[in-house]
Amino acid sequence: MSPARNGLVLGGARPLDGAGASGRYELDPDDLSTHAAIVGMTGSGKTGLLMVLVEEALRARVPVVMIDVKGDLPNLGLTFPNLTSEEFRPWIDEAAAARKGQTPDVFAAETASTWRAWLADWQLGPAEVKALQSAIALRVLTPGTRAGEPLHVLSALERPSPLWATDEEAAREALSAAISLLLRLIGRDPDPTKSRDHVVLSVFAERRLRAGEPADVERLLEDVREPPVDQLGAMPIAEFLPKRERTALATALNTLLASPTFEAWRMGAPLDVEAWLSPRQDGRTPATIISVAHLDEDERALVLGVVLEQFLSWVRMQSGTHHLRALLVFDEVFGFAPPHPANPATKRPLLSLMKQARAYGVGVVVATQNPMDLDYRILSNAGVWFVGRLQTDADRERVVEAMSSMPAQSGSAESSADDSAFEPALVTDTVKRLAPRWFVARNVHRAPSVCLLQSRTTLSWLRGPMTRADLKRLSGREEEG
Repeated sequence: MSPARNGLVLGGARPLDGAGASGRYELDPDDLSTHAAIVGMTGSGKTGLLMVLVEEALRARVPVVMIDVKGDLPNLGLTFPNLTSEEFRPWIDEAAAARKGQTPDVFAAETASTWRAWLADWQLGPAEVKALQSAIALRVLTPGTRAGEPLHVLSALERPSPLWATDEEAAREALSAAISLLLRLIGRDPDPTKSRDHVVLSVFAERRLRAGEPADVERLLEDVREPPVDQLGAMPIAEFLPKRERTALATALNTLLASPTFEAWRMGAPLDVEAWLSPRQDGRTPATIISVAHLDEDERALVLGVVLEQFLSWVRMQSGTHHLRALLVFDEVFGFAPPHPANPATKRPLLSLMKQARAYGVGVVVATQNPMDLDYRILSNAGVWFVGRLQTDADRERVVEAMSSMPAQSGSAESSADDSAFEPALVTDTVKRLAPRWFVARNVHRAPSVCLLQSRTTLSWLRGPMTRADLKRLSGREEEG
């Protein structure tokens, strides 16, 4: 079941009422430029469908940046071109094999056989797995640890950006996010609207960056001790942040500099979205995973705030187009774009991307099992929906309401008539009864806009969340390959 030239084949499709012949579900890549939402309770197959969508996008040569919160997305690197037990064996959990009363070798053989059979059900096999493996350039970036490829998350401070000459607002937002992360690392208030520490460091850093100088922690520490300006706003700096408080801030920054763990935050690949999304010289399509599963909740929000601000800045520098040029995939967005009044560092750039990125041909795909805990503007900006089973009435009503808020966009009389197939009561009842890996799919660009989707088996092996040790092994495997 190779994908059609102009479509992403996600699985099988049938009418919403379950009657009639089934066919394959095919999605035009350009439809994703108006974003997509994947929603479903635990066990609904949400992550599997997300991975299928990523695989198909990469097979269609669409570069993808993935935000990995749970540790599942690096499974994209587990592509075994021959689907043999020998390929699966190094990745087998020996404890899981023991619980089944099997040796690891037997468990590997059983797993390989099962995956081959599941793929064969979709007319897929070793040839398609090998083609995917050879077509993508996978990077797993791990800020704050060397488990994968380290990411220099303070690039906006330590490496002057050309944005200061071309897009001052974007440069300032990226700087603000980086300073918030820096303050979080030293245990001080990271809120850019309330923290005097944030204001002082922002002014000092911007002064250096505008001059083309780096504003690394060492230089900021010097500026805090010996301020290069006499006044901030309408107040002398000695009143705005007295010397005693500046000394405390400088001491905290110095303690951070002396910490061996701090080096992991400022080493490795630069935070360069252009590099993440540019096709490789060998023709492979980039697939970049930002894995933050190892960080605590606050660190995740601040690191991803920096990443999303940089991604938004890159989007705004692109030319306008309705053709899909790149995808941003955010698996389990719960907690990163919550309803008002909560406002984590990730919320503003994510909402801006949902509103603006479509004009530049950049699609955003979000997945969550908690639609009630997501800002309504995230859901209502999606033009493509995949809804798995939801248990609560509140979740179902929230999702169906958001799906209804975006009308069919074809503009043809046929589309308007066919969109009558979207009956909220029927959709709500169907979502309540869905089996795993079945979804109600709605695409406002197509007629009819709604159907049932059964997602296909992934070409990569969905082993489950990867530990730091797993990521180290995966990175070594990539280097050897």
